[in-house]
Amino acid sequence: MKLGIFGGTFNPIHTGHLRVAEEVRYGCGLDRIIFVPSGSPPLKTSELADAVHRVAMTRLATETNINFAVSDIETQDSDKSYTINTVQKLGEIYPGDKLYFIMGLDVFLDLPNWRAPEKLISSIDFIIMTRPGFRLEELQSSPFIGDPGCVNDSGRITCSMKGGRTALVAQVTACDFSSTAIRQLLKEGKSVKYLMPDAVEQYIASNRLYKTYVVS
Repeated sequence: MKLGIFGGTFNPIHTGHLRVAEEVRYGCGLDRIIFVPSGSPPLKTSELADAVHRVAMTRLATETNINFAVSDIETQDSDKSYTINTVQKLGEIYPGDKLYFIMGLDVFLDLPNWRAPEKLISSIDFIIMTRPGFRLEELQSSPFIGDPGCVNDSGRITCSMKGGRTALVAQVTACDFSSTAIRQLLKEGKSVKYLMPDAVEQYIASNRLYKTYVVS
């Protein structure tokens, strides 16, 4: 099987996450997307909901799609969660499957600041999603893109990476809202209806997450 690994804080997960995941799944010919809520990320913020809540919300958001799954692999350990460790563990869990790590173009360009990036790009293939405000031409500036670089074959862009791996480019629908914006709406007691599945909205209300909330 071809599996896409979609990591993130999902703080909270919203319809933008779900839509781009579905677009990547069918656009890149994947069999399943595995959402991996982060445990204790290296740059944790005070607004980060407990991992147990973020996993629960992600499960609620994805439960109606048989092609989506959720892994709590990063939340089982209290130590800081690093992507290279997660990728290695998932490789052991799915030894017979083809794994792709999914991330936005903005995040990919920031890879030099991650833990052991050279090891990471040699451990798994990537799917890089387009992001508003970032040009695909910027991919060529990444120190991890090798020869012959990125090739456009009838609209399908494939990049050769140093270390022998490959990155596919997925052009996805631009999302005008973010988890940060949603948390701000919640603090202000404003409606977040249609920005996330109803089950997630109700979970936030029931568990009094993100400080202030008024059911819409």
